[in-house]
Order: sequence, then C-alpha cells, then structure tokens
Amino acid sequence: MLDALAIILEKPEHLSLSRLPLTPPEADDVVVRTTWSGISTGTERLLYSGRMPAFPGMGYPLVPGYESVGIIEDAGASTSLKVGQHVFVPGARCFGPVRGLFGGAASRLVAKAARVVPIADEFADQSILMALAATAYHARVGVMPGGGDLIIGHGVLGRLLARLAVQAGGEPPTVWERNPARADGAQNYNVIAPEDDPRRNYKTIFDVSGDGNILDELISRLAPGGEIVLAGFYDTLTFTFPPAFMREARLRVAAEFKDGDLLAVKQLVESHSLSLDGLITHRQPASNAAAAYKTAFNDPSCLKMVIDWSLSA
Repeated sequence: MLDALAIILEKPEHLSLSRLPLTPPEADDVVVRTTWSGISTGTERLLYSGRMPAFPGMGYPLVPGYESVGIIEDAGASTSLKVGQHVFVPGARCFGPVRGLFGGAASRLVAKAARVVPIADEFADQSILMALAATAYHARVGVMPGGGDLIIGHGVLGRLLARLAVQAGGEPPTVWERNPARADGAQNYNVIAPEDDPRRNYKTIFDVSGDGNILDELISRLAPGGEIVLAGFYDTLTFTFPPAFMREARLRVAAEFKDGDLLAVKQLVESHSLSLDGLITHRQPASNAAAAYKTAFNDPSCLKMVIDWSLSA
C-alpha cells in the first residue's frame, strides 16, 4: 500500500509529522514524489490558529498545503503525463479519513492528472510560488494595465502583484509597507509607508494585508469610481458608507485562482517575463516542520518558507 510522511494539523496549534496511507491511484491519477512544498502565511495561518471560517470540508485533523512541487513516480493509463516529469500540485485529497485542506504537505501525493501542471526543471523550488502568482494574476483580471495601482503589503503576494503590474507596462505601482524588514526588494516600483504617500486618486487599490479595519483608509485614497480589490483573507470587513458613496467606490473580492490563471503565469514564468527570484527566503527539512511553521508565521523577515522533502521517503 502506498503511504507518505505528512504534516498533520491534529487541532489548532498542534502539528505533527506522521505516516499516512494514501488512497490507491486510479487510471486518471498520478503519484507524485514531493520535493518541496510551501507554507502559506494566509490560509495556513488561519488553519493553524483555528480562525479559519467554517466551510464545506473544514475540520481537523487535516493535511495543509497547496503549493507543492514534485516528480511523477507513476502515471495512470488514461493520463498523458510521464514518469519523471516535474509538476506543480495545488493540493490533493488522498489521505482517507484525514482531510486534505489543502493536502499538499506530504512526501508523496496522489492527484488527478488534470489538476497538476508540468513545470520546467530549471525553476526547481521556485515553482511552489505558482499558486501565489496565479492568485495575483487572478486579482488583476479586468484591471487596465499601467494605471499606477496601489498595493497594500509587500509580502510575496504584494510583490507578485507589483511585478505583474510592471510587466504589464505603463506607470509603475506604489506599494505600502510599514515593516522595515519587508520594505526592500522592489523591482522597478516604489515601496513607501502610508503616511509618506500624499496621493488620493488611485483608480485601483489591491489589499493583500487581510486587515479588516483598513477599508476607510483605502476608500479615502480612491479616485471617483475607483475599485478596491480584496485579495487577502478576512474575518470581518467594515467601512463608513458616506465617503464610499461620494466616490462611488467599487469593492471586488478576488477569490481562488482558476486553471487558466495558473497556465497564464506558467507561460509568463517560463518565458522569463515574470521573475520569481528573491521571494523564497527560508528553507527547512520536513523533519523540522514544527519550527518551520513557527518561523513562517512569526518572523517578519520570512517572506516564504519552503519545506524540503528530499530526505523523506
């Protein structure tokens, strides 16, 4: 029987590394030996803390993770993928009674071939960033390029949004960041503190902070008819209505990326139009998973933590 070493959230703030049996693969499945997986400081922080809102399939114990890269060990007869291919896996549900939310943090995965994305070998562990890049791409759908957008937060998602805006051409975006540890690393755009920004006519503002109390400040920075794109994850959002009414402000929620977004950023990355350089700052072996999660959630210098599964069978 196939099995895997997996990171398991037994309950909020209780993480273990245990071996789990895997669901037997079917003809349209692939078996992937995971080489790297990323830790999400948004979704996984909510799962870890127990603050994730209830939704279908939510519950503990669970295997987190939706940013995995690995090598195909076995491919079902009805798939077109080949053994030895490197692929990106946006999570899996292959752990029987242990929920996969989102099921990518394990040494081996069984996933539908239609869900995995072949990747070029040259990008190695950087390919775990494909999900965040696709999320940023999805948030920008319908936004006119080169408009000098405002982006709130200079973490990985904020940087990817800024890089995509620069890649689109025109006026570069402005990024707000209060933490000096995260203010560097800009590529052809400006990073400033909110209090140093006098501008109040942004047509599009992307918020990736997850701060439920920020809307009044952002509305005050909009041009008439401007749009705020909520690309973080929030418990509750409130705002004062009259200023939003006066500006005829628009609010848009950017939800999960779609398959087309993933394929679009794959093309941008592999054509070197979108760089993923400098976004992974920390790496830990799977045996140090507990410490890795604490660093990812608590160290502001950690933009992205990668779990290395290379020594885990």
